[in-house]
Amino acid sequence: MRIEKSETIKAGLRAGFQSGHSKMAARKCYGYDSGSDGKLMINQEEAAVVAWIFQWYLAGDSLGKIAAGLEKQNIVSPTGKPKWNREAIDKLLSNEKYIGQVLLQKTISTGASQIKNDGICNRYLYSEHHSAIISDEVFNKVQAEKLRRSNQKGLSFSPLP
Repeated sequence: MRIEKSETIKAGLRAGFQSGHSKMAARKCYGYDSGSDGKLMINQEEAAVVAWIFQWYLAGDSLGKIAAGLEKQNIVSPTGKPKWNREAIDKLLSNEKYIGQVLLQKTISTGASQIKNDGICNRYLYSEHHSAIISDEVFNKVQAEKLRRSNQKGLSFSPLP
């Protein structure tokens, strides 16, 4: 019974992804607020921080140095804590929402945990979903730089459409 209910919920979510009307696409992240219509709208103060983070990273700053810089300026993290961590900054730098796109089903549930969806299930990309904070060019440069700095040799970066 439990498995059937779970599968029904998953099917409903996927139907929303396919139709382009998933509420998951409007899930708020740092730099955005939810408008009265439920759509994402730019939070100017947080958006400035997002832009700085991208600029600092492209200028060669490490995730740790960026975190320390934000703390020094008394800029609270997305969770409201005084300290930022490297993981939060890394995720922020990889989030396509900052270029106005939403990619749904990046991860999937295996029951006990979430795993990266590397082609196991369809992923759904909504382009021009909301206003961008970062240009496609800056976002793609950061993704290429992240790959360059990583220890994973032999991988290549392909920009989002």
